[in-house]
Amino acid sequence: MDPFVSHTGVVVPLDRANVDTDQIIPKQFLKSIRRTGFGDNLFDAWRYLDEGDIGMNANERRINHDFVLNAPRFADGSILLARDNFGCGSSREHAVWALAEYGFRCVIAPSFADIFFTNALKNGLLLVVLAESQIDAVFSAVATTVGFSLTVDLRAQRIDGDAFHATFDIEPERKRLLLEGMDDIGLTMRHADAIRAFETAHRERQPWVFREGG
Repeated sequence: MDPFVSHTGVVVPLDRANVDTDQIIPKQFLKSIRRTGFGDNLFDAWRYLDEGDIGMNANERRINHDFVLNAPRFADGSILLARDNFGCGSSREHAVWALAEYGFRCVIAPSFADIFFTNALKNGLLLVVLAESQIDAVFSAVATTVGFSLTVDLRAQRIDGDAFHATFDIEPERKRLLLEGMDDIGLTMRHADAIRAFETAHRERQPWVFREGG
């Protein structure tokens, strides 16, 4: 996955609390066994006026022009601003895949559901927790400034924008993995030589385990 070091992007305001994973990516799209193809269906029930399903052409659907993602000023947004308990509900990792494939690199909120938080880390999506008053300040800035953007610097653990500055906490190990672009598979492959050596020694010690029909 791509490392996250620093990112500057337009902020998209989703002024809703308790956004659950079924709202992020509705259940009918979980029939797909691929890890891609979910971006067009992010927040599907809110983005469109018709009911979506796998295989539908997004360009032929009825757009909900009142939903924030469909506003032209947020078309290139890559930082999502949300309210409390973002990502609650089921443990579906598809929710993170949908956010990332749509183009979001960072989500900022007062709190996140635990499982969603872990899934985001594994997929290179940075989640930043800020105080409610700081979140309110960013919502206000977005409302009054077209194209309001922030720079999120993971190494320095800082967020900077026009008249807005904040620091954030992150566990050192989570930070290291994001900076290095390392997921669970990448961590395992760091020990590939040791794994191969163990497998070879195991085969030599207990060859009967590997015999056909043994």
